[in-house]
Amino acid sequence: MSPRNGELWSYTEIAAHIGVKPETVKSYRRHGMLPDPDVVTVLGQPRWYADTIRAWSARRPHSRDR
Repeated sequence: MSPRNGELWSYTEIAAHIGVKPETVKSYRRHGMLPDPDVVTVLGQPRWYADTIRAWSARRPHSRDR
């Protein structure tokens, strides 16, 4: 698999993309509803590539066209 390039999103960017609060995205992760992070920063903060979240968002129930 080749390395991935692109923008990394935090809970805040994911929340803005799907139209919920960051706390909701954190809850999705706790309940196993969010893909595993693509990267975990040195400070332990999870990050996802934008294309990972776009693909997940398109598959999730009640997703809207974006």
